[in-house]
Amino acid sequence: MEIDSPLPGTEPPRDCPRCPRLVALRRECQAEYPDWWNAPVYAFGDPDAWLAFAGLAPGKHGANRTGRPFTGDYAGDLLFATLAEFGLSKGCYNARIDDGLMLDGAIIVNSVKCLPPQNKPTPAEIASCRPFFETQLAALPKARVIIALGRIAHDATLRAAGARLSAFPFDHGAVHALPDGRYLVDSYHCSRYNTNTGRLTPEMFSDVFPTALFLKDQTRGPNSSTSPR
Repeated sequence: MEIDSPLPGTEPPRDCPRCPRLVALRRECQAEYPDWWNAPVYAFGDPDAWLAFAGLAPGKHGANRTGRPFTGDYAGDLLFATLAEFGLSKGCYNARIDDGLMLDGAIIVNSVKCLPPQNKPTPAEIASCRPFFETQLAALPKARVIIALGRIAHDATLRAAGARLSAFPFDHGAVHALPDGRYLVDSYHCSRYNTNTGRLTPEMFSDVFPTALFLKDQTRGPNSSTSPR
């Protein structure tokens, strides 16, 4: 299986050795599911995007299986349906990498590239993958708005922007004017767990998108500050 990245030259190697625990899990999956992707998952979307999604990490039966972020699990069902609703995709999402789906004006970049056990990367693993995440955000000069899907992605985005974490608290729907001139919009992760428990409803997730669209063409003054949606 071969997959091209929209940001060539920014991805880790398929046999990336940086995180021993993640490497061990990758090898277990390769032995049990040899037809799966089982490797660091590349960014997906429009390299000229104005909107970037900072994700968490691949899901075992989703991106780790298919090789495309959010493809093949419930989180992808909700994310791609909402992207289509707001005109940020072309084609139909059918949970396969050959479904012809394309993103238009949007791109997905995970803060951790490899599948972590129980979907919970350690702080050391997040830090180890940070250079790839930061390099990819830097390769997206037109992405003026970033939607962070969860606290880990929120923190990774703040670090990439050179911001103090304590100055920008995570809260669903919050808007943060970052030191690098971009806007960060927070959302709870669109996982099945969050939707099943009611922490995030499809309506709550959809509500984040008009905020991003509003911020797309906003200009920034020297005294911009963090503000809620």
